[in-house]
Amino acid sequence: MGGGLLVAGTTSDAGKSVLTAGICRWLHRQGVSVAPFKAQNMSNNSAVVIGPDGRGGEIGRAQAMQAAACGLPPDLRFNPVLLKPGSDRSSQVVLLGQAVDTVTAGNFRSLRPRLAATAFEALAELRAEYDVVICEGAGSPTEINLRDSDYTNMGLARHAGLPTIVVGDIDRGGVFASMFGTVALLDAADQDLVAGFVINKFRGDLGLLRPGLDMLTQVTGRPTYGVLPWEVDLWLDAEDSLAYGRVLGRPAAPVGAQWLDVAVVRLPRISNATDVEALATEPGVRVRLTVEPAEVAAADLVVLPGTKSTVDDLEWLRRTGLADVVHAHAAAGRPLLGICGGFQMLARSIDDEVESGRGRVAGLGLLPIEITFGAAKTVTRSVGAAFGSVPVRGYEIHHGYVSDADPALPPLIRAADGRVEGAAVGHLFGTHWHGAFSSDDFRRRFLTEAARLAGRHGFQVAPDTSFAAARERTLDLIGDLVEEHLDTDALWRLIERGPPAGLPFVPPGAPPSSGVPPSSGVPPSGESPPRTRPSTLATTRPASG
Repeated sequence: MGGGLLVAGTTSDAGKSVLTAGICRWLHRQGVSVAPFKAQNMSNNSAVVIGPDGRGGEIGRAQAMQAAACGLPPDLRFNPVLLKPGSDRSSQVVLLGQAVDTVTAGNFRSLRPRLAATAFEALAELRAEYDVVICEGAGSPTEINLRDSDYTNMGLARHAGLPTIVVGDIDRGGVFASMFGTVALLDAADQDLVAGFVINKFRGDLGLLRPGLDMLTQVTGRPTYGVLPWEVDLWLDAEDSLAYGRVLGRPAAPVGAQWLDVAVVRLPRISNATDVEALATEPGVRVRLTVEPAEVAAADLVVLPGTKSTVDDLEWLRRTGLADVVHAHAAAGRPLLGICGGFQMLARSIDDEVESGRGRVAGLGLLPIEITFGAAKTVTRSVGAAFGSVPVRGYEIHHGYVSDADPALPPLIRAADGRVEGAAVGHLFGTHWHGAFSSDDFRRRFLTEAARLAGRHGFQVAPDTSFAAARERTLDLIGDLVEEHLDTDALWRLIERGPPAGLPFVPPGAPPSSGVPPSSGVPPSGESPPRTRPSTLATTRPASG
């Protein structure tokens, strides 16, 4: 069985996804057969994976990014359980890629045994196929109110005998207290697996931080494996909605004489907002996620992105006055783009008995189409052409479909199978396809047209921007940070040998049960024992440095 490691975090957006990807990239560069894994993700940012049965399925975008770091195509087993929040109290459950249920916090507990069994089986399969599996936890491992049914953090580590490192975001403040508290609130058997820490997003003099690192080791008996610096260029494929700032990335100076300002309305249940990251890679394109009416009103191009709750977010758009701003923008003849749920909002009406159960409601009325939600969910990859013969690729994840449209409505895209997709009516554009702007020629053509419609005649697209290359540069940068700033020899020893023996118990967590000392490594009944050093790894150890 292959080696493994769990990357846990003190909070959401502490850096688990980035650190997992960085470790994966470092190992991949060394020739190690490595795969990512996250037992359960809660995110509306998902990627489409074609499963072994030929059906499209969903996993978290972070796991698709981590797969790329490993040099692998995405696999449904990399994220066997995906929860897609539709409200503050309910989530759609996606199991091995397929939507199987909608749950609330109240009834989720009854489904957990099935989800845990699926996750454990997926991890076992991956560990049988790969030399190493780098696992990412979810939220914090010290959610003590949920520990008895946890299978994503220490429950996963206990089941599989995984050594665990805890990453904390120093930029938020309180990182030492968070690190100490994460260990101290765990019971003894969980503490046995927590081997050490990684500090993330550090800015300043490392010498000033050193006394704190030394004291953390003194009070926990665990080392800090390294300090990752703040890196402004790590913004592509942001996993957590908390990670979205106001302006995406670091906009490069325009090629032409003018900038193009893009306002993306940050809907409450925004999904796959990573669509617009491709726009933000273009020089001279400033993309901001916003809920401010003045910023939307001032933009050259307005984007209504995808959402997990089209009808509810449309109601929010009206309640906040943003719907009026969108109407005024369209009435002025300036370009407006709707993607998936945002496209559906542009319709005359939306009939939804599936997501919201609200039945027929009025849309924004900007496009001559009707939207109906069906029980079957479209999850697929798509290929086609736009603006005549410009190639475009994307993926679809939606319940709503165009049930009626003006026969003269010009489509934005013509799919390879002959279907017409979306709409392009003067300055109004819409499509169900996510990821379309990752297609470089399509993105350039669309931005050129949007700039013309916005009167930004001095704007010019760069001829050579490659979104795929930008993503690869990001993955290489993450791998560089791991190699340069972490003790990779120590990380490898954890992966190869498992959690170190003799880790001290940190009170006040539940002490060891009688007869079982904290460092014995004896798991609870029914859980797998800690992994012994596998002979398969002895020949694949990464070289130092």
